[in-house]
Amino acid sequence: MVKRGVSWVRRGLLGTVLIVVLVIGGTALRVWQVARVDDRAHADVIVVLGAAQYNGEPSPIFEARLRKAKQLYQAGVAKTIVTTGGSRTGDRYTEASAGAGWLVRAGVPQTSTLAVGEGSDTLGSLRAVAGEVLARGWHTAVLVSDPWHSLRARTMADDVGLDAWTSPTHSGPVVQTRQTQFMYIYRETGALLFYLLTKTPADDVGGTGLG
Repeated sequence: MVKRGVSWVRRGLLGTVLIVVLVIGGTALRVWQVARVDDRAHADVIVVLGAAQYNGEPSPIFEARLRKAKQLYQAGVAKTIVTTGGSRTGDRYTEASAGAGWLVRAGVPQTSTLAVGEGSDTLGSLRAVAGEVLARGWHTAVLVSDPWHSLRARTMADDVGLDAWTSPTHSGPVVQTRQTQFMYIYRETGALLFYLLTKTPADDVGGTGLG
């Protein structure tokens, strides 16, 4: 009887481990799959997820996203680019204002930019964006971020009421090497699972600047 009980416990543990591995592996696969999707269908707005800025100058990660947003704008995907992201203590600029400023300097008309400088994480930023976008009668959005961030950003955008799809950047520090890509897929898999379980963001973990 004891051996049979131990056997069932082992089977239960092995089954649990197998389920966990399948969930994590399946989520990582979806992160990778969505990262490869570049959907340029027409939308009401292009939303650039914020990343670090330094005294009004976007970080390399943020600049890569802004360049992609400009390309989409020039291709006629949307008439308005929404930049997102708040500020940290002591900052003179929000990520959103730094992003909008970069776009204007790059030739995008100021009237075609909308800076939403609220939120310290992806979910907070998208909630603020949804408030501004929906109030204007817009509903659809193309999200621009790093490839590995796309699935989590799209999931959050759907949760706050936006009809969203993704057109990630494929340049910049996040996609330079296979090692870098693996690191971000690993991180985003954990962050997405954390969000799905808790409905709270995990953006501040590790300070990677994924936003």
